[in-house]
Amino acid sequence: MKFNKKLIAPCGMNCGICLGYLRDKNKCYGCRGDNEHKPKHRTKCIIKNCELLAKTDSKFCYDCEKYPCARLKQLDKRYRTNYNMSMIENLEYIREYGLENFVCKENERWACNNCGGTICVHRGFCLYCKGD
Repeated sequence: MKFNKKLIAPCGMNCGICLGYLRDKNKCYGCRGDNEHKPKHRTKCIIKNCELLAKTDSKFCYDCEKYPCARLKQLDKRYRTNYNMSMIENLEYIREYGLENFVCKENERWACNNCGGTICVHRGFCLYCKGD
């Protein structure tokens, strides 16, 4: 498996398909990774640093009393519109089928047909071979 549970952000984003994670220069190691190499806007993420999220058992937004909050809805809309991916759908899948099943599904969904690499959600193609 290319992706692991640690790459799934509290908002439902699979950090393993993010341009920041996939690039070689100034690589980000995901929302749940350390903050040392992350861009400032990622370390200050409203969702990741949410006080209500910190109180949940799962540490995922679906367990929050305000789910889905305005910030998550806004992020979800942007990703549905621009990248054909929904954080809220991801969270619902995780809640219903579990994190391990979600990671398995993501490994299939984002695998490059040409080289087996990872398709970048922000580019729509594999950064390694430029395939899909």
